[in-house]
Amino acid sequence: MSYSTTVGQTRYHFKTLKELLAKASPERSGDELAGVAADGPVERLAAQIVLADLPLRAFLQEDILGIDGDEITDLIFSRHDPLAFAPIAHLTVGEFREWLLAPTTTTEVLTRLRPGLTPEMVAAVSKIMRLQDLIAVAAKCRIVTKLHNTLGLEGRMATRNQPNSPTDDSRGILASAIDGLMMGAGDAMIGVNPATDTVEDYIRVVSLLDKLCQTLEIPTQHCCLGHVTVAIKAMEQNAPIDLVFQSIAGSQKANEGFGINLSTLREAHEAALALNRGTVGNNVMYFETGQGAALSANAHFGMDQQTIETRAYAVAREFQPLLVNTVVGFIGPEYLFNGKQIIRAGLEDHFCGKLFGLPMGVDVCYTNHADADQQDMDNLLVSLSAAGVTFVICVPGSDDIMLNYQSLSSHDAIFVRETLGRPPAPEFAAWMVKNGITDPQGQMRDDLLLNKHTLMALTEAA
Repeated sequence: MSYSTTVGQTRYHFKTLKELLAKASPERSGDELAGVAADGPVERLAAQIVLADLPLRAFLQEDILGIDGDEITDLIFSRHDPLAFAPIAHLTVGEFREWLLAPTTTTEVLTRLRPGLTPEMVAAVSKIMRLQDLIAVAAKCRIVTKLHNTLGLEGRMATRNQPNSPTDDSRGILASAIDGLMMGAGDAMIGVNPATDTVEDYIRVVSLLDKLCQTLEIPTQHCCLGHVTVAIKAMEQNAPIDLVFQSIAGSQKANEGFGINLSTLREAHEAALALNRGTVGNNVMYFETGQGAALSANAHFGMDQQTIETRAYAVAREFQPLLVNTVVGFIGPEYLFNGKQIIRAGLEDHFCGKLFGLPMGVDVCYTNHADADQQDMDNLLVSLSAAGVTFVICVPGSDDIMLNYQSLSSHDAIFVRETLGRPPAPEFAAWMVKNGITDPQGQMRDDLLLNKHTLMALTEAA
């Protein structure tokens, strides 16, 4: 099948659906690096025109990635539900955009649609949407998950408290975690990116976090973001693990670069469920993704970085995760050059993840060598808040001293709570009131009541 249109006096021809999707993508440095981007704005416009007129059924008629034996492609086709797809089966991509934006397309309608979508359909419609469209549709998507509290409820936004330490120092982790808790960060989870990846250090970190949560009776979950195979070994030793983490990507080869496959993730999921640690639910997985991951592993196979990113969401959805987030600006300017590209990618990923049925969060972040700053992150944070983002990540002072990148701070969480009216998970909000962090109206208090002796004892015990 060929894809062609005329703009002015020029005829544009796109040989494959993969090429069409790539050429229709909004400008980003990663696609230029991969040699798949449009030559300029006119060719991009031509590709978007062709894409808008493409029937959605076309995405079910071919393997767009085009790699034999890719287990993610097999997963996508095996999980597609024709009955759920039926209400939109007659639409083109452009008509699908209009259908999504229509007032009659409610949260309930979008929930029923999820099994009928493929990642490539979701990516395609996002390419012809402006930022306002991405925000409006994502705000109608509701994905509620539970483990020790309830996440994804309408009008709320959670935060991940990220107390990383360059040396995995227990006292440093505790001090950073408590700093975030005293500003109300941590209802999504308290999650540490370990500097090491040994089973012994993994168990030490999760035990430390578990003691913190148990001592202060915090209704949240914790996670050490070590490799999934390390988590499996730790679970075999009965470590107190709430969430099992893994980075994932959109092709089998890219996931093999992470040292995983679907079988490994199934093993981890079953082991985590067997621990039976949930108090209000049993969503036990946590995944991170990010545009550029497949390209950086030379495992994109000519697919643009945003489309192959959405394929990772098929992997995530398979395991009913508590949380998923895109680390949108983490990889660097080679993939998202500046603040404009980071903002666009963050809203794309959030829209695609939510539409596909994921409890989607965003690490609102950038590297120090990117053409971006905290003003860009403010813009993205406000836009995501309007879009109903499930959670964002907070680190002390916005500066992650272990991973060496800039993110949000716990002060940003306070801004969202008090200025934009986005309270945390209800169980965590009640804990904050009980411990004097906020008043009953959710405003921060100056006379913090958290027991200082308890905090000191925790730090000493570390």
